[in-house]
Amino acid sequence: MTFRSMLAGAAVALLRAVPPRPLEALVGRLVDLRSRGLAPADGLRLVLGVQSRLEAPLGAIAEAYDGGLHVKHRLTRYHDFFVRHVRAGERVLDVGCGNGFLAHDIAVRAGAKVRAIDIDPLKVARASARHAHPSIDYELRDVLSGPLGDPADVVVMSNVLEHLPGREALLARLARDLAPRAILVRVPLFDRDWTVPLKRELGLDWRSDPTHETEYTVESFAAEVAAAGLTIASQEIRWGEIWAVLAREPER
Repeated sequence: MTFRSMLAGAAVALLRAVPPRPLEALVGRLVDLRSRGLAPADGLRLVLGVQSRLEAPLGAIAEAYDGGLHVKHRLTRYHDFFVRHVRAGERVLDVGCGNGFLAHDIAVRAGAKVRAIDIDPLKVARASARHAHPSIDYELRDVLSGPLGDPADVVVMSNVLEHLPGREALLARLARDLAPRAILVRVPLFDRDWTVPLKRELGLDWRSDPTHETEYTVESFAAEVAAAGLTIASQEIRWGEIWAVLAREPER
């Protein structure tokens, strides 16, 4: 049993232990600032802090709901974006492959040859076991150090770039060393919701994931891409995220 499945079980047990009416009363007390004698700023910190602490059990339960794979894969259909921009027979480098489901979809649906890498040995082992495919090679590799391996036609970075330091240098290195025709990127937006700048204003952690080095605005993303010597060939904004196709600047 994994830690996340244990967390999901504990969260479900807690919800079942608290009847609906007392739960409603608890929520009511949280938002009733007069009953707690709290100033508005302190009340906001309290409620937003509770909201943040619910993210981890929410994610665990969302995985259990879809049989071990987070329900966002199905509901946001974000795999479609990557599959759509990969051609049959192309060599794809999936950076930060995680559970391997996206790599598997690219191999099966796009007919590509995928090299899927991750820095976490446990994730590589699980991806290899759960999403093995003849056209996928899973590797334990740190994209920030050491050689990147063979050239690739397409580089995929799905919710990965925001976790890394030295992003401009990394993007430039990927373009230079692998010579891909496209780098496909999916990153979170800072201005996805009004509570994000409010959390920052109140001194709370405003990131959607505490391991994020940054979260982007459209302007900061464009500036980072340009600093890496790349151009944004196309871009979509959906589900509070940027989905972009990056290309090397044409030689003059």
